[in-house]
Amino acid sequence: MGKNFVVGIDVGTSSIKAVVAEKGRGGPILRAVFKEPSLGIQRGSIFDLTEASQCIGRVMNGIRKVSRRAAENLYVSLGTPQVKAQTSKGIVAVSRADNEIYKDDIDRVIRASQAVNLGPNRTIIHTVTKDFMIDGIGDIIDPLGLSGNRLEVSSLVVDAFTPHIKNLIKIIELSGGEIGGLVFTPLATSRSVLSKVQKDLGTVVVDIGAGTTGFSVYEENRLIGLAKFPVGAGNISKDLAVGLKIPVLAAENLKLNFGYAISKEVGSKENIEIKKFFEGSEGMISRRFVAEIIEARLSEIFEFVNNELKVLGRAGKLAGGVVLVGGGAKLPGMAELARQELKLFSQIGLTNKDEWYFNSSGFEEAVEDPEFVNALGLVLWGADQENWRPTDLRFKGFGGTIRKFLNYFKP
Repeated sequence: MGKNFVVGIDVGTSSIKAVVAEKGRGGPILRAVFKEPSLGIQRGSIFDLTEASQCIGRVMNGIRKVSRRAAENLYVSLGTPQVKAQTSKGIVAVSRADNEIYKDDIDRVIRASQAVNLGPNRTIIHTVTKDFMIDGIGDIIDPLGLSGNRLEVSSLVVDAFTPHIKNLIKIIELSGGEIGGLVFTPLATSRSVLSKVQKDLGTVVVDIGAGTTGFSVYEENRLIGLAKFPVGAGNISKDLAVGLKIPVLAAENLKLNFGYAISKEVGSKENIEIKKFFEGSEGMISRRFVAEIIEARLSEIFEFVNNELKVLGRAGKLAGGVVLVGGGAKLPGMAELARQELKLFSQIGLTNKDEWYFNSSGFEEAVEDPEFVNALGLVLWGADQENWRPTDLRFKGFGGTIRKFLNYFKP
């Protein structure tokens, strides 16, 4: 029997966001939303256990105030660039005399596809099935109940650096929480923002966080690519700090208040009074110069994305376009720059409201904020794993490997 609470915790470089949801008849019911500045976390990984414990502990205190049961079922993001994805195939013989394919056959072939070469200190966290093949006939989404002698599967196997997993588990458990699953952030993001139509047409999701940028591509309702890049919106602030010779915090505030993604759309005579952001400093800064610094870094991020699309053979060829999420997506002009750089239709992504049951107000700001897409997606992912609603076969068993890993640390 599934649990009645699911909590999504998005552990980011600049902030930790949490969403508490309770099982409802019409979908998950939002009960609370939290946001806490991050400490001890860099590029999605924990490097200072003490500092990270303090900020995650504050989030956990808020969760327990909603319900102690909620802290017993946490779906937590794993968002380091060291996570890798590789395509693998599995082949098994159908076990029954009548050649009908049962669930145990499907489980066996998925396990067979997990037999990949992993580097030292690596752990598989997801196995995403693309499609199945029966006796040489492919493009089968669900083979259950069909007949054949040989069953094959093409899977995307996602693995992570084991110490990063251990640190995250340790922090959550020291704070009094119980992990229901770890989810690679691009998967949680796409779960939240993409519709079945977008997944069918072909869509790339780009999640621009503070320290990293996530990437996932779907086409014909299949996940075909995943990646994380070690650069994000925080790098823009550092670039501004160096270029303008001001503190990083002042550069961050300048970016949020006057930043623009496309420099040519900023008037050449627009100036910014620097002392508004840095006391003791005099003079004016050209707003176009600020935009030029921002655009240069964003162009680099989109170049990473486009290079991945070229490897997949999808550069400029996705009918669903690009969906931008994350805190960095809120920068004015971002969608237009993405359209120019990636040669695709572009839009800012928000969580699909049809997935949720709203019986109270107060959470509209979070639901309509691209920065909360990951945390909301983690809740939807957890709801799928807890069987709150029927689940697509390709998303069944995603947590199986990582659950075994988590059980290894339980007494």
